[in-house]
Amino acid sequence: MKRVGFLLKVKQDKIAEYKKHHEAVWPEMLDALRRTGWRNYSLFMRDDGLLFGYFEAEESFAASLAGMEKEPINLKWQELMAPYFESLSGARPDESMLELTEVFHTD
Repeated sequence: MKRVGFLLKVKQDKIAEYKKHHEAVWPEMLDALRRTGWRNYSLFMRDDGLLFGYFEAEESFAASLAGMEKEPINLKWQELMAPYFESLSGARPDESMLELTEVFHTD
């Protein structure tokens, strides 16, 4: 198991709508995340839209992303979410996640 942290930035004028979507994530998307090894997945957001994501991967961040790449529902979710993020430069949100390096951990 690998702990993964990543950052994205939600547009400030879209924060409320972004949160609303995450109150009712599609069951098919949740199933896909489980199938591809995204465990204990959480999102945290500052008031300015800076988003920190955390999950525990079965193998690695890259392997988890590659697994989701094969899930048809993921493309639909990424297309829905794309307008909410800053600085995607034409990429999907899942292609723009900035992985963070783990510096410290305690149980």
